[in-house]
Amino acid sequence: MSANLAALLYLVSGILFILALRGLSSPETARRGNLFGMAGMAIAIVTTLLAVDLDGASIALIVGGIAIGGGIGAVIARRIPMTAMPQLVAAFHSLVGMAAVLVAAAALYAPGAFHIADELGNLKHLSLFELSMGTAIGAITFSGSVIAFAKLNGNMSGAPIILPARHLLNIAIGVFIAVMIAFLMASAGEAKLAFWLITLAAFVLGVTLIIPIGGADMPVVVSMLNSYSGWAAAALGFTLENTALLVTGALVGSSGAILSYIMCKGMNRSFISVILGGFGEDGSAAADEGPKGNVKQGSAEDAAFVMKNAGKVIIVPGYGMAVAQAQHAVKEMADVLKDEGVDVAYAIHPVAGRMPGHMNVLLAEAQVPYDEVFELEDINSAFSNADVAFVIGANDVTNPAAEDDPGSPIYGMPVLQVWKARTVFFVKRSLGSGYAGVENPLFFRDNTMMLLGDAKKMAESVIKALD
Repeated sequence: MSANLAALLYLVSGILFILALRGLSSPETARRGNLFGMAGMAIAIVTTLLAVDLDGASIALIVGGIAIGGGIGAVIARRIPMTAMPQLVAAFHSLVGMAAVLVAAAALYAPGAFHIADELGNLKHLSLFELSMGTAIGAITFSGSVIAFAKLNGNMSGAPIILPARHLLNIAIGVFIAVMIAFLMASAGEAKLAFWLITLAAFVLGVTLIIPIGGADMPVVVSMLNSYSGWAAAALGFTLENTALLVTGALVGSSGAILSYIMCKGMNRSFISVILGGFGEDGSAAADEGPKGNVKQGSAEDAAFVMKNAGKVIIVPGYGMAVAQAQHAVKEMADVLKDEGVDVAYAIHPVAGRMPGHMNVLLAEAQVPYDEVFELEDINSAFSNADVAFVIGANDVTNPAAEDDPGSPIYGMPVLQVWKARTVFFVKRSLGSGYAGVENPLFFRDNTMMLLGDAKKMAESVIKALD
């Protein structure tokens, strides 16, 4: 394949990736966006294979790898429940990071194959810098994503794990990485130990950056790691002089960074502190010591009676709905209420669930009309005019301590002001704290009635009581 044709096909692939991102910006066009992305990646892969002179053994090895990886991906896609999607995304980010490390190592040990050596066979200084950055960012992405996976999957506590002098430790590791990069460049690639020390230090830095971040902030972490994986790919795109890898990495890196910034702004957090791993609090979240007040416990019949006679009901879905896979039952409940003449809307917090857009995807899966779903800034003022706020496991994002308690780990984070509704029904398995480990005083307010139990069963019971 000629270089001009390869460049043209890479350009087409890049355009399709841009259209994919554009499509994913809205639930209505998300499916089409996914198709654009798949087509773009297929073109990029085929173009890369045809643009390189490969022998039969190499082609067989590549095709075999694609078949194995694609087969595993297909099985995972069919079997993975929506509740496990956040940790799956974190796991995929880790694979991208490790791929960047392995490609950088291959380029270091076989520069001729990647056309990054000079006439004497020495590695170019710029190429050494690029592959050093690629392996550093990739290693941070890998280990950070592993920690995020462990937190999301319940293998680690969701509360911040604060290391002593963690900022000084991170700075020291960063300086060490910079020194090793300079040493590797000065040696023209001969000091391969420096490369592996860069990689090892970056693995450690990924852990120290992510481990202090609490569970309530995990959606931002997922978005941030997505950005890191993109920049790792972009750095290696420069090294390999591969247009598709460069464009794709830059798109993923920039879009992930923009999404992280938007989410931080929505949560009243500092974007710089996220990048530097300072998103967690310096103190641990409040321990779950059981309820500290009197609660009103209601039934499905109570909720059905009040909502049937309400003028406006706002449904607030959270991770509890995802765990119970209750989105279809909740949508059916809303449809019954609408048939009774009740105005129903859905309120989505930017970090509801455990990854960006988690609740939007669940509601779209249940075919909830898009015009009934509102973001925090568009719906918060409506709670004071609502008769009922029906909260389903959305614990941390409805916690009034974020506004009332300066000592709370989530203080300053914008939350859905559900307590302003005339009545709050809170569906939850128990009175325990949320993922951030912070007790919710909403449980003990006079206008709150707790509906303890499985969210799907509770929604189904409400539907029966409405009939």
